Amino acid sequence: MASLNVGNLGEYLREQRRTAQLSLRQLADAAGVSNPYLSQIERGLRKPSADILQQLAKALRISAETLYVQAGILDERERDELETRAVILADPSITERQKQVLLQIYESFRKENGLATDTPRTATDAAQVPENEPQPEAEQAVEQAEQAVEQAEKHEQN
Repeated sequence: MASLNVGNLGEYLREQRRTAQLSLRQLADAAGVSNPYLSQIERGLRKPSADILQQLAKALRISAETLYVQAGILDERERDELETRAVILADPSITERQKQVLLQIYESFRKENGLATDTPRTATDAAQVPENEPQPEAEQAVEQAEQAVEQAEKHEQN
């Protein structure tokens, strides 16, 4: 069988598996794939789907996005942006409103730096900013964020 052009995915998976001190069979079992199939992925003979990569990432306890980048499914910059958004949204120490304000500031800075994204907005984002309304510039977003945080703090004190 000829090797497919799947980048260094197979080598990367093998390295991650060995780092996790898992045998090929143990990882295959944990990810719910067959041992021969995993072996073919590691040797570059098979190109796994995003679902299989997600299962492997979960079994290896690593980011699925990392495997998507290795497989060429996701661009490195897209991964960084998704991870940044995920960290903000997962932070239990800030309110939902504060999370949305942070995301708006983040997008404003990206737009200002020429890195605007087509990442779909959440339902909360869509409800707060109409589609046809232009994104505020970074400075305006920071000012709005400060006002929103002040209002939230006042509300929490009452």
